[in-house]
Amino acid sequence: MYNEVMPSASMNIRLILSYYWPHVKKFKWSGIFVLVFFALGAVGSELLSPILYKRIVDLVTGMAEPAVVGPDLIRTVFLIGLVILYHETMYRCGDFTMTFFQTRALKEISDDAFARLERHSYAFFANTFTGSLVAKVRRYVDAFENIHDQFVFSAWRQGLVLIFSVGVLTWYSRILGGFFLVWLLIYVIVTYLFTKRKFKKDLLSAQANSKRTAALADAITNIVNIKMFARSKQEHERFKRVTAIEAMFRKKAWNFHNIQSMIQAYLIGAFEFMGMFTAIVLWIKGMITPGTIVLMQIYLFSAFHVVWDMGRNFSRVMRSFAEAQEMIDIFEAPPEVQDVAHPKECRIRKGHIKIKNITFAYGKGGRVFRNFSLELMPGEKIGLVGASGSGKTSITKLLLRFADVQKGKIIIDGQDIAELRQSDLRRKIAYVPQEPILFHRTLEENIAYGQLHASKKAILRAAEQAHAHEFIRKLPKGYKTMVGERGIKLSGGQRQRVAIARAMLKNAPILILDEATSSLDSLSERYIQEAFGELMKGRTTIVVAHRLSTIQQMDRILVIDEGRICEQGSHQELLRNKGHYSRLWKQQVFGFMGKSS
Repeated sequence: MYNEVMPSASMNIRLILSYYWPHVKKFKWSGIFVLVFFALGAVGSELLSPILYKRIVDLVTGMAEPAVVGPDLIRTVFLIGLVILYHETMYRCGDFTMTFFQTRALKEISDDAFARLERHSYAFFANTFTGSLVAKVRRYVDAFENIHDQFVFSAWRQGLVLIFSVGVLTWYSRILGGFFLVWLLIYVIVTYLFTKRKFKKDLLSAQANSKRTAALADAITNIVNIKMFARSKQEHERFKRVTAIEAMFRKKAWNFHNIQSMIQAYLIGAFEFMGMFTAIVLWIKGMITPGTIVLMQIYLFSAFHVVWDMGRNFSRVMRSFAEAQEMIDIFEAPPEVQDVAHPKECRIRKGHIKIKNITFAYGKGGRVFRNFSLELMPGEKIGLVGASGSGKTSITKLLLRFADVQKGKIIIDGQDIAELRQSDLRRKIAYVPQEPILFHRTLEENIAYGQLHASKKAILRAAEQAHAHEFIRKLPKGYKTMVGERGIKLSGGQRQRVAIARAMLKNAPILILDEATSSLDSLSERYIQEAFGELMKGRTTIVVAHRLSTIQQMDRILVIDEGRICEQGSHQELLRNKGHYSRLWKQQVFGFMGKSS
């Protein structure tokens, strides 16, 4: 059985960035201008402004009479006003440029994530929670936004603040500048060591969050079963166990962060005391001016804000990388079914199918087929019957390349389907599953999915042939009616008829019906059988059936048992043989407990 992609226990930042980089590169100039604008803004707010304030303090403290205002003081005040206008303008330009950059990059990343996810095989989606996938895609996209925000605002802009702080303080006092630099290095090293250890805790917390989301989606999807079997208490307990695990990992991650914050706070407090003490000693010795003390205080407050957020922001970045890693693991996992490097042009026209000596098993599960062979002539109609797990549906999945054979070949019109693009192959096959799922779109859009550019007249004709028009015309909005998620607003029979209309509109040379009338009442089934009679003309048709009444008119009926054909022939021939098919027929006609006359 196919297993869901398991998250990795480690994180590859370079690999994650390699997935983001192509989208960043497309808008590199706007990305560069973001950094330029914020750098220019930081020059005004973090470099020039503190120096001007220092100058004002020195001018004021050096004045003989407070009432006498010199021209230097007036010019400095006006310069502060100009610097404020300048840096605010630069920051606003940076904001608008960043909006331009991120909106486009996020769109590209979302589109790419969908494309990469869609490449995975049918088995992957059949064995992976939809809610978990949706959550992982959302976090993957959000992770880029958070990583970029933290890079621009924390690493870039606040990094410039620290550089300016150290540089300016060193210019006015090498002792203060050196003291500040040593403390800063100690703080960064301690923060890095803590964050590195915290990453694993964040990764476990993110994985637990995904499992909680998946459990919630699974329960909501099956809410009818929960209510029908009165299992609310059991499901609640099951969900509580999942949230308890998430809470445990979250608590460990958050407590570790609290310890990190405590140590950072003590480091900041120690530097604030020792820094100010050093500055006062230097002033007493006449080595710095009062303005330098003010300048240091300004940089202290700025630096404290930066370094305090540094650990928190770094943790957010690492958590974002951890969340992105979940999606990268899926991207890196090779699809179970892949197109060949140089696929051939699809020339399927007639639907002549040859299944030649195939061997197939689902993952590490039990083998389904071994040296299985079957040939369908163009336009031939066959029915497949047999017990559940006998291999009926597996034949249809292999024809559609939802899975690939381990040995042997499947050839259609002289072409090995393994050498064709999956999309090209599937365009030649119309498929109606046992449980059709519709898009949350209009009825018209759902039917037209079989042929996107079909005219309204063609859509109407297909709906009439499938006897879907009968209920659609009675709806208030008709063909413009939204069907709800998975088509929940429609009954099972109505969904089935819409799916049949969609298949009719596709007009493919090969038709596969996987118990396509199972959800219909007897009257609707009779109408649909008539429509199928027209639809099957000239098309190679495979009907997987549990209700044997739906395949009486097939050219050939195959009884599949444990991956082999144990009987085949027409309906009447198989009844005369009095074999497995005959027993199934009597059970369905006369009932499991009845007796034939």
